[in-house]
Amino acid sequence: MENKTAIDILKEAILLERRGKAFYTNVAEKSDSVAAKEIFTMMAEEEEEHIKFLSRQFSHYSKTNEFLKNSTVQEASHDELALKILTDEIKKQISAASFEAAAISAAMDFETRAVKIYSERAEAATDVNEKELYKMLADWETGHNLLLHKLNTELKEEIWYDNNFWPF
Repeated sequence: MENKTAIDILKEAILLERRGKAFYTNVAEKSDSVAAKEIFTMMAEEEEEHIKFLSRQFSHYSKTNEFLKNSTVQEASHDELALKILTDEIKKQISAASFEAAAISAAMDFETRAVKIYSERAEAATDVNEKELYKMLADWETGHNLLLHKLNTELKEEIWYDNNFWPF
């Protein structure tokens, strides 16, 4: 594994979040499903919060060579709670073979990559504040990934049920 600096990782993290925001915004704009639009808009808004958070860290670290102490305790956000509520609505509006379902699958891959990057950096970090920063980001993205995975599984099961794909 290449030896990246803290600045390199922060830049990569900001870019990753920007790409996520662009992806989620694009899917929201193109979706015909109201529930999918809401979910992907919320995901884009969460990515924007991550960009702001990481940008503050980047700015501070660039000037001081120190990470800001993480003063926020991240609990399940209102967006994540809303995603749980929207799961039933989105299942009614989209099929497992639709554009939105493909976007959910792609988003899962995207979130998995983010979790991997953040988890690896949290494990490698020696600075306590840096370790906390990346642990929190990994937790955020894990939450997104779990919700997307749950939705994807339910969409698949619904299409399997509708088409008698069950082996029993």
